[in-house]
Amino acid sequence: MKSGRSKCQSFTPSEGRNKRHRSATPAHRCGATCHTTYVVLHIFQYLSLVDRARASSVCRWWNDVFHIPDLWRRFEFELNQPATSYLRSTHPDLIQQIIKRHAQHLKYVSFKVDSCTESAEAACNILSQLVNCTIKTMGLISTARPSFMDVSQSHFVSALTVVFVNSKSLSSIKIDDTPADDPSLKVLVANNSDTLKLLKMSSCPHVSPAGILCVADQCHGLCELKHVHLEHLRIDVVSENSGQTQFHAIRKSSWDALIHHSPQVNIVMYFFLYEEEFEPFFREQTPVTHLYFGRAVSKDMLGRIGLNCPRLTELLVCANWLEPLDEELICIAERCKSLTAIGLGECEVTCSGFMEFVKMCDGRLSQLSIMEEVLIPDNTYNIEQIHSEVSKHLGRIWFPDMMPTWLKRSRYMKTFRYPH
Repeated sequence: MKSGRSKCQSFTPSEGRNKRHRSATPAHRCGATCHTTYVVLHIFQYLSLVDRARASSVCRWWNDVFHIPDLWRRFEFELNQPATSYLRSTHPDLIQQIIKRHAQHLKYVSFKVDSCTESAEAACNILSQLVNCTIKTMGLISTARPSFMDVSQSHFVSALTVVFVNSKSLSSIKIDDTPADDPSLKVLVANNSDTLKLLKMSSCPHVSPAGILCVADQCHGLCELKHVHLEHLRIDVVSENSGQTQFHAIRKSSWDALIHHSPQVNIVMYFFLYEEEFEPFFREQTPVTHLYFGRAVSKDMLGRIGLNCPRLTELLVCANWLEPLDEELICIAERCKSLTAIGLGECEVTCSGFMEFVKMCDGRLSQLSIMEEVLIPDNTYNIEQIHSEVSKHLGRIWFPDMMPTWLKRSRYMKTFRYPH
């Protein structure tokens, strides 16, 4: 006898007794239980999107499973142009279905685009429609040439801002090779400062150091910021003509934010300035680790370095105005406890002052490059004694550097003025 029930159903007496109390959902009409739904959901998670979509057309139950939010937490939009790429592209109808039904379920999203500007623009169009999202991680990936750079900056930033404003729970973002800028980072920080842990944005030409420091300063949970390599930061301070460039010092609050984020960073600074242009620098504590002066630097400047550069590990002074630097070197040795390398060019230091400097460094100097002409013999030490005493404290044989005769003659000729 035919029961009149669907082939995909099973019937038990208990089901019959409780039938009137059950909601008539498609899953129940197909005999689905929580257990069987979980099994199908688990299987769907291992299927490709295309196979999952095909399976969803088998029956209403499977179609319902196809739309369960757990299946849409992680999604990769593949946007490729058929004429230029062999890679499969996410179907436009599916994209619209995701935006309408699953935007609020998306948590881990990436956009993979080919080298065509049209693909990058399509990604921006999708981003601008994610107004109900709560995305946690997002990546914009160029599989070939960075096509996001060909998109209008205003269009890209506008689309990116939609996600930054609406998500409010972003923890990881990868936006390499894009026209992201400082204002968009400020929007990111304003809405996601409590959750952001990783930001990767190499090759973003519109992002300035101020934008980077804004992120580092306000996102206190940030574990990784990849824009420049934060193991090393190099700053060149160069003046071609005296007085033509207005220099200003980096604020202590900005330095503190950088060190808080990357406590092991090496900060390398090269100075090619005239004496009167050093005024703004090293007035307060500066976390520089490597300092190189390509032009003459005053005693006052070196004194400020000793007082305000406790992280200094390497110092090179090309020249000084031939004033003894004993006090300044002793201050540097006393306060810069990490100093391991120093080089002095056209400077003057008494042998006693230099010896005191070496003793205070307590054997940690791995590189000590001092021209013999720098050392001024006094009543305590001469050049021969300095060689012996310094070698004893360093634990290795040390000699002052010798200036070649031809170089001495060349420098003398430069200072000699011929009568006109």
